[in-house]
Amino acid sequence: MAFNSILIVGGGSAGWMAAATLIKKFPNKKITLVESADVPKIGVGESTLAFIRDWTAYLGIDDKDFIKHTNGTYKLSIKFTDFYDKDYGGFHYPFGNPSEIDDINYNDWQLKKIYYPETHSSDFAENFWPTMALVNENKLSTNEDGSFDDFRFDYDTAFHFDSLLFGKYLKDHYCIPRGVNHIVGTVNETPTNENGIDKIVLEDGTELQADLYVDCTGFESLLLGKALEEPFVSYRDILPNNKAWAVQVPYTDKEKELEVYTNCTALTNGWVWNIPLWSRIGTGYVYSDEFISDEEALQEFKDHLNSDKMTVHNPNRVTDELNFRHINFRTGIHKRIWVKNVLAIGLAAAFIEPLESNGLLSVHEFLLEFCRHVDRPVINQFDRDVYNARIRRFYQNFADFVALHYALSIRTDSNYWIKNRERVYDPDIGNSYSGFNDLYVKKTDTLRHFGKAGIVCIANGMNYNIYTEVDIVKDELGRQVNQRDFCERFLYNRHNKMNQWKTAAKSQLSAYDWLDQNIYNSKDTNTND
Repeated sequence: MAFNSILIVGGGSAGWMAAATLIKKFPNKKITLVESADVPKIGVGESTLAFIRDWTAYLGIDDKDFIKHTNGTYKLSIKFTDFYDKDYGGFHYPFGNPSEIDDINYNDWQLKKIYYPETHSSDFAENFWPTMALVNENKLSTNEDGSFDDFRFDYDTAFHFDSLLFGKYLKDHYCIPRGVNHIVGTVNETPTNENGIDKIVLEDGTELQADLYVDCTGFESLLLGKALEEPFVSYRDILPNNKAWAVQVPYTDKEKELEVYTNCTALTNGWVWNIPLWSRIGTGYVYSDEFISDEEALQEFKDHLNSDKMTVHNPNRVTDELNFRHINFRTGIHKRIWVKNVLAIGLAAAFIEPLESNGLLSVHEFLLEFCRHVDRPVINQFDRDVYNARIRRFYQNFADFVALHYALSIRTDSNYWIKNRERVYDPDIGNSYSGFNDLYVKKTDTLRHFGKAGIVCIANGMNYNIYTEVDIVKDELGRQVNQRDFCERFLYNRHNKMNQWKTAAKSQLSAYDWLDQNIYNSKDTNTND
């Protein structure tokens, strides 16, 4: 297969991210995007992971520019509230690398937890990530003076933004100026042949042909799923959620509520995301209809929005003016996402439920992986097979990682949480750092050194400790004393370092003031309302 023309079917953030990536990779190829004016797009306020920084760097996109056009804010972490147990509180998964000082590693904190069992699991991230001082103060800093060890603003931050505005930004400011052709029209037919898709026929009779078709048609998966009938592999056995209620709510106290992290709060039958954009909050309740009806879920969501679980308690937050949207979704991935002359991107290819801010993860990661496989003038089936294998492995491992947030919970306040605790999680599914393999099979060997930040933050946040008193008791008495002494040195050194970070954080601008001064330039005008 050789391709000189590419047709992207579907717009939104996935379609325009595909167009931007492909016009960057292939500036001399004919790239066309066709989208319907009638298809509703899913956009509820998007939260991203720091992985997106690789994609924006590849495209050369200035984040300060697109943030202003997309109602965006910066993000330093993800907070998980009450996932471990009801009313337990929260712990963080910060972005970037932990601070490696004095050869102290994760196991040293495990000793602290053993000798001081009352230590809350939130203490783990605060010991190793200097940005937690900024998170706790709700401040932002580019760290130009190096006060926050090992923190790199351009790499260790992610974004909150309006995904619909993001797609529009890419279209108007990146894709169209670089030569992407844009057609507004509704797909009526997708006839196939031995090579895959033969052509796209629009409702007005227009016929469009290309060498490569990129399916960005959302859950409908018009090309890969329907036309080519590629099987879909469900993750429902480990990720039961399949529905969500979403709504946009105004700020009650913007200075406090515009936070530098995404807050995920576990409720009785699911969890709620809280995404602070510049002019409003995007929030939604993710749940499974196996345990609660749509109406009951909506009421539970409304009760939460009016409760003191919100950053600012406003018992009158829910009004008749709020527009609650209902969303159905499926979790899983097509067996192959690159089949013949069709490549599926975004929801058309795969979806893991919204936990861990992975909505756009499949978009930019699948696209970057595709770019790594198409440098040769002719693409063989082997290229497709390798691509599909790498994607399957990456995505299954991330699904395992998300499932750990439920598997490690000890909540017993509903059938939803009890059933999640009783699910069978196969350790042979995952075979990289984010799979069950690490925690289930190699518990005593993993997490010994720095790196693998996501899984250690979730494991320690859920009190799944890899180092226990057994590891101390089995040693000689002298070793116990040495470990106790080392723990005390760890506490002393970390206490001083954390105080340094806290002092530095207090002198920084609040997230609201930083964004206003560096991007939006007016506390009185919200340009993207």
